[in-house]
Amino acid sequence: MSRSRLVPGVEVVAVPGRGLAVRTPAGEFLSVRAGDVDEDALLSLLAGRTTAPVDEGLDRVVRAFEEAGYLAEGRPAPEWPAARRDVRILGDPVLTEPLAVQLAALGARPRTTPAVTASGSPPASTEDLLDGNPSAVVWCLDGPVPDGLWDAADRLPEHGVAWLRCHREGRQAYVEPVAAAPGDVTSAHVRSRRLAATPAHRELAAYWSGPRTSGAPVRLPVPAAALLAALLADDLSRWATGAPDTAGLPARRRLRHVDLRTLTVTEHPVLPVPDVAPTPRRGT
Repeated sequence: MSRSRLVPGVEVVAVPGRGLAVRTPAGEFLSVRAGDVDEDALLSLLAGRTTAPVDEGLDRVVRAFEEAGYLAEGRPAPEWPAARRDVRILGDPVLTEPLAVQLAALGARPRTTPAVTASGSPPASTEDLLDGNPSAVVWCLDGPVPDGLWDAADRLPEHGVAWLRCHREGRQAYVEPVAAAPGDVTSAHVRSRRLAATPAHRELAAYWSGPRTSGAPVRLPVPAAALLAALLADDLSRWATGAPDTAGLPARRRLRHVDLRTLTVTEHPVLPVPDVAPTPRRGT
């Protein structure tokens, strides 16, 4: 069975009366100016059905595909490395269970902690989170993040452990950036940035701290839980395998907001919050 040389998501179509066109991973169509090149030979080469020598014109077109990043060069998809396979998952089962299934399918070895670390639980220590020497810790909450719950987890990158999390606020959910090294974006940074970006910062802070009065409880639908799990699994897989970000913002500088009513995902850039220098004392 032949292997296509085109990267996943790239397709070439023959347009009647107009020659060949490329459909990019973003869904755009680009015309191929192949000149006198044999289109059948080009398509056969791009599909990996032939390795025969090519003439100058065909080689020129193939190089253009390569320079545009549309050729895979026969490289297999990166596998999940053994050194990063152990992933600890904490939080609410409605999210942790589909996430564990997706991570296992990708080649990771997820270990789910019982729901004592779900919403409303007391903060865990950094030592507790490092139990079992995980390469990454993912924490999923089906509700807002209580004050202080993730403070210890924010120190995980200092120990060489990747840190990824998500939570729900009513019918909105947030997937926070991967923190994999000291200086990356932590949950405390995200909270500070969100407070700074809204005129309702007092209300938002009060909402996080609670108590909150609500009507009928919001139940996370199965499709929404699967989407959040997929976003988390994809971010963690890219960190583990070193796969590049192909579109949008870098995973380590990206806050994703998910509208659970429509399953619409929007990305927002987020940067670490620098340490504030102490106010110098005035001389007396």
